[in-house]
Amino acid sequence: MITFSFVSFALLLGVGLAMDAFSVSVANGLREPSMSLGKGLGIAGTFGFFQALMPMLGWICVHTLVEKFASFSSLLPWISFLLLAYIGGEMLWNGIKAKKQGVHVDDFSLTLKALFMQGIATSIDAMSVGFTIGEYKWFAALVCALIIGVVTFIISFLGVHFGRKIGTKLTWQADVLGGVILIGIGIKILISGVLN
Repeated sequence: MITFSFVSFALLLGVGLAMDAFSVSVANGLREPSMSLGKGLGIAGTFGFFQALMPMLGWICVHTLVEKFASFSSLLPWISFLLLAYIGGEMLWNGIKAKKQGVHVDDFSLTLKALFMQGIATSIDAMSVGFTIGEYKWFAALVCALIIGVVTFIISFLGVHFGRKIGTKLTWQADVLGGVILIGIGIKILISGVLN
């Protein structure tokens, strides 16, 4: 049954889960201040898609492979950290290289592969939300996951826009700052995952 409290709960979950995607979106906007509207929507759509997908995968695991998922879930923070550290390290290196070579930040562009890695890294911990919504019937779980995805889409798009506005005032520093943000998010996910 879809009630006001159900929708409120899903919205709050969406906002909480979208914070990492927001930060990465800001980093992407910083890195590419002349990014087109279509690309910004594509970035937000990718984050929204993965944030909706992961809770549903978690829900499916709860209803099929509970024991195996429980042991796998301890690896999720490490996977996120490694993916974000790799992408952030690459951005950091590109920023340092750009400073030495005098290359403008707009000469770099987010690849589809990097975007997918970001989408997975920022949403993989949302698989554990499958435990939270595990008691829901499949339709309610799907609605909850879709609300999370839409909230993430909106927040991520705002992040890209914000990053682009700041990025127009920066050159190579945008890649360095973006790389530091991604590595920082990876460390935060790892620490909070290990301590929980």
